[in-house]
Amino acid sequence: MAQNWLAFDNPWAIIGLIAGIVSIRVVVPRISTLNRSARATVLEFLDSGLVAALLVFCLLRPFVIQAFFIPSGSMRPTLLEGDRILVNKFIYFFRDPKPGEIVVFNAPPAASPDDKDFIKRVVGGPGDRICVREGALHRNGEAIIEDYIAEAPRYVWPNPGGAVEVPEGHLLVMGDNRNDSNDSHKWGYWDQKTGRWLSRPFLPRENVLGKAMVVFWPPHRIRLLN
Repeated sequence: MAQNWLAFDNPWAIIGLIAGIVSIRVVVPRISTLNRSARATVLEFLDSGLVAALLVFCLLRPFVIQAFFIPSGSMRPTLLEGDRILVNKFIYFFRDPKPGEIVVFNAPPAASPDDKDFIKRVVGGPGDRICVREGALHRNGEAIIEDYIAEAPRYVWPNPGGAVEVPEGHLLVMGDNRNDSNDSHKWGYWDQKTGRWLSRPFLPRENVLGKAMVVFWPPHRIRLLN
């Protein structure tokens, strides 16, 4: 799971911030106690703040980059609880996520009934056949060496001798902490009519928000993400 770390998530809060800067900008020239030099300094500061706010909230945050907070250990050891990361929201306008990349996405209903953002590693794209057996992820019949996971998976998925094929427009994702992660191999729901568990492991491509690029906090954890 990943939580948005920006303080201004509500559009009205952003509008309020910008409106507040503009209001102060209008009032400052009318303050008679400030001399011309002081007014010019304050106005320059406010203009810079207004431009910065417009760039961050109207351009950078929606389309380019966004900060997220890691609240759980599902991506251990790659990401730890309390890590703060920057996510590139621009890159996937030009290409699709690739296996091995870490992505932040809106969790589909089969993963969470709430509107939450998750962070996982892509393990399969359209057309890939994926299974987990003998303590390893297999893609298209080949065991994948994953030196970034916490430990070898202690489960078989989807079943002995079976595999799932990722459909067009979807991805398969798993946490690096394979044995303690709410990821594709766990997603689904209980069908009351049939009394069976229905697996729904696929992540719609349209749910992907961006690619995790760097840990920027705490300082001793600063590094690029592969």
